[in-house]
Amino acid sequence: MEILYEDNHIIVAVKPAGVLSQADSSGAPDMLTLLKDYIKVKYNKPGNVYLGLVHRLDRPVSGVMVFARTSKAASRLSEQIRNHTVEKYYRAVVHGVFDAPEGRLTGYILKNSADNTVRVFDKETKGAKYASLSYKVLDSKDNRSLVEVKLDTGRSHQIRAQFAHSGHPLAGDRKYGYEDGYKDIALVCCRMVIDHPVKGERMEFEVEMEKGRF
Repeated sequence: MEILYEDNHIIVAVKPAGVLSQADSSGAPDMLTLLKDYIKVKYNKPGNVYLGLVHRLDRPVSGVMVFARTSKAASRLSEQIRNHTVEKYYRAVVHGVFDAPEGRLTGYILKNSADNTVRVFDKETKGAKYASLSYKVLDSKDNRSLVEVKLDTGRSHQIRAQFAHSGHPLAGDRKYGYEDGYKDIALVCCRMVIDHPVKGERMEFEVEMEKGRF
């Protein structure tokens, strides 16, 4: 378990691709359980350990996750997320090249809980929620582009669905793209910026990108 930061109020860790954020019926490993076990062992805590899940990453996505170690911290972090003061940055490899070095994608996302997919609409649609993100192109090669993405809203599957809708599906994303030879989806939450829920100071957490990861 790669821990980026921990104190009595929060713990920040890197979620590997393929690991769930929270347990489901599959019984597959999940971050919440793994971190609870980590805290139990490290601090020799008997019984149940409190750990609050305030945001999620899709199972095939890796990257930075922040967890709350107290209910007060969980409440304050959740409030930051609702107020859009938490900054989330991602890196992704997408198919195709862009005409401009940066841009913005907006639309309306409608979730289908039956098959855990979403649809993107260009116009306001009943039941759909507004979604917005900005991106910068970092590199392009062999009809693929490496982009850095900043989320303005945190909708389900937002990055994957919006880029696919724009004609630039993420490499390795079988749900919203196509079979392209990538083993894993090329998407990482590379950086998060939050206000510490107790100290109030602005804190930035970043995962070191592996050489050749994309």
